[in-house]
Amino acid sequence: MKIFAINPGSTSTKIALIEDDKTLFSKNVAHDANKLAEFDGISAQLPYRKETILNLLKEDNVSLEGVDAFVGRGGGLIAMEGGVYEVDGLLLDHATRGANGVQHPAQLGPQLAKEFASEYQKPAFVVNPPDVDELQELARMTGLEGVYRNVHLHALNLKETAIRHAESIGKKYEDCNFVVCHIGGGISVSAHKKGKMVDGNDIVGGEGPMAPTRCGDIPASALIKYCAGKDPKEAKSICTRTGGLVSWLGTSDALEVSNRAAAGDRKAAMVWNTMIYQITKYIGAMAAVLHGQVDGILLGGGMVYNKELVANITEACGFIAPVSAYPGEFEMEAMASGAIRALKGEETVKKYTGEPVWSGFDF
Repeated sequence: MKIFAINPGSTSTKIALIEDDKTLFSKNVAHDANKLAEFDGISAQLPYRKETILNLLKEDNVSLEGVDAFVGRGGGLIAMEGGVYEVDGLLLDHATRGANGVQHPAQLGPQLAKEFASEYQKPAFVVNPPDVDELQELARMTGLEGVYRNVHLHALNLKETAIRHAESIGKKYEDCNFVVCHIGGGISVSAHKKGKMVDGNDIVGGEGPMAPTRCGDIPASALIKYCAGKDPKEAKSICTRTGGLVSWLGTSDALEVSNRAAAGDRKAAMVWNTMIYQITKYIGAMAAVLHGQVDGILLGGGMVYNKELVANITEACGFIAPVSAYPGEFEMEAMASGAIRALKGEETVKKYTGEPVWSGFDF
């Protein structure tokens, strides 16, 4: 089966034409940041992004005739279970206006997929969007009444890594327990229990290990003191843009930091090793969530190309379960695989309800 996958980012749009497990065509379409700034909101970029994609396909003589389905990166949606969802009117409306209150280019994924699908009279899907919420109840409560935990994770890549690993050991994802990490520009550490992502860190809220641009966990009183007198927008940026490696070393380039550490820069080494230390702590916490019944610890994301990082995590956490590395990302392949599973009837297509999967405790 042939799938056209679309993954809009902040300054680019990734596209791929995938047939079964083979990528026939793949490009990352760059967009001028000044041009994007001209648009009033994310969804207003739709005609421009579509035109750019069409021009690229024409230049490379790529036809979309014979495509069985179109799949876009999800965004702007209300919290939902993981899975494959058809882009219907409600999902499209929520993606277009950003119903969850978060404005992100991923909102354009369902819109672009639907545009192409309508033209070619084929279905449009989203697969495991960032809004996936499968938390177990104990993971939701905090120490403040009325304040609850959400998670925003690299759900698409985390679940695809788990699905692929389960297949490699002759099992189904739904029959396994995994601790799955995405270690890249953001760092997600998640507990997967029998096909559900039951706990993990909120990368948008600054929770978890420090990362290239994220501060990670900080004692509340220290953070309050640090942010005193700061503009709320500036304070929030610490969570996702100016924390972590950027705060300590002025760069978000993990390769640069690891090279500086290897060259004897003590500060860089301390920051680099602290980040790895915090990742291992979170892996241990997620293993405890699974009561130690862990079939594997899976590492994905760009930083996993660093063999020293993988070796350090393996040394610290290998006693829990075997550690397997899947460097890079499978986002395009993951979207296509989800669509193919749906078309073959191997996975039931879910209907987006627009209602959050959890809306509070009954007490």
